[in-house]
Amino acid sequence: MQTTLSDAAKRLPRAEEAESILRSCVHCGFCNATCPTYQLLGDELDGPRGRIYLIKQVLEGQPASAKTQLHLDRCLACRNCETTCPSGVDYHNLLDIGRAVVDQAVPRPPLQQALRSGLRQLAGHPATFKRLVQLGRRVDNLMPAPLKAKLPRGTVEAQPRPPVRHARRVLLLEGCVQPGLSPNTNAATARVLDRLGISVTPAPRAGCCGALDYHLDAQATGLERARRTIDAWWPAIEAGAEAVVQTASGCGAFVKEYAKLLQSDAQYAAKARRVSELARDLVEVIGAEPLEPLACHSSQVLAVHCPCSLQHAQKLGGSLEALLRRLGFNLSQVPDGHLCCGSAGTYSLTQPALARQLRDNKLDALESGQPDLIVTANIGCQAHLDGAGRTPVRHWIELLDQALAKSPSLA
Repeated sequence: MQTTLSDAAKRLPRAEEAESILRSCVHCGFCNATCPTYQLLGDELDGPRGRIYLIKQVLEGQPASAKTQLHLDRCLACRNCETTCPSGVDYHNLLDIGRAVVDQAVPRPPLQQALRSGLRQLAGHPATFKRLVQLGRRVDNLMPAPLKAKLPRGTVEAQPRPPVRHARRVLLLEGCVQPGLSPNTNAATARVLDRLGISVTPAPRAGCCGALDYHLDAQATGLERARRTIDAWWPAIEAGAEAVVQTASGCGAFVKEYAKLLQSDAQYAAKARRVSELARDLVEVIGAEPLEPLACHSSQVLAVHCPCSLQHAQKLGGSLEALLRRLGFNLSQVPDGHLCCGSAGTYSLTQPALARQLRDNKLDALESGQPDLIVTANIGCQAHLDGAGRTPVRHWIELLDQALAKSPSLA
């Protein structure tokens, strides 16, 4: 795509990157065929090709408008288009560049600003978020239905974690909302890894990975959170931690991009590159271990929801299904598994109507095989899907933890 950046755009820190991405697009339109919002709305500007045109216009000097901002806001950043694109267009990075320029030029209405600021504040205070969730569950009968649906139902409380006792050690990203919404997920992870002879090294100062801030009009704050997380992990990395494990694939996708996002930071570039090299989704870590002797058979039929951040961002599509089959779990067939559920970080809060449509479509597909339970690999997807009050949704590691509790230890 022929592109001529304006003088102002040429001064942007990522100007060359934006121009290169724009030039790589041949506007074939294959991306629209798998774009969830284009499929729902049928508007060219609500598909990747149209959004690329909008960003191109702004970077070439045309004024941004509230309409431009709306179409960019409606993008889920699911990256399905990247999986489909025959030209390898690095769409999500162009979207980040475009959104930052548009958000600087177009002030948001006060209510939008308040919502986004509040969400960013909660990300930085996991303990506060957890207390709010606990309070909400105690008074849920007094809450309006849309807000009540955001609370976890039937939460399994976190069981004790094993002590650090193995030579093999990893770090674990605890996350910002997962400890409040699904507190047993990380505890189950620690127990499963312990049975495999791997200990989780505590890193209490590690907080939010930065993704939420970065994608909510606060890219500088998101990168600063990334630096703090790197600092919290670094002593354990120097001591020989073999991996930085993420149980939420959305966080994992962002941590794996630390190297790119901080490549111009002289103080953190090398450390960020090392963290990205060590970053592993939990399915990668468990999948590399000798699991076949466990024979974790179950009579339950599971439907697997593979998050966009796992299949499109981390390119690990099919890995969770393959792992669960290795372990003997019975999986149903899920049509249109490549499509987004509508969670997309905070999308279910900033674009609730579209998110509900996508969620209901996804649940129809997941439930078509009449599963007893839906499993996923990302807390945002888990909470969003489970909030419909239909088939229960849990993180897959909790199912494996339950199965391993009946098996002899491998350690």
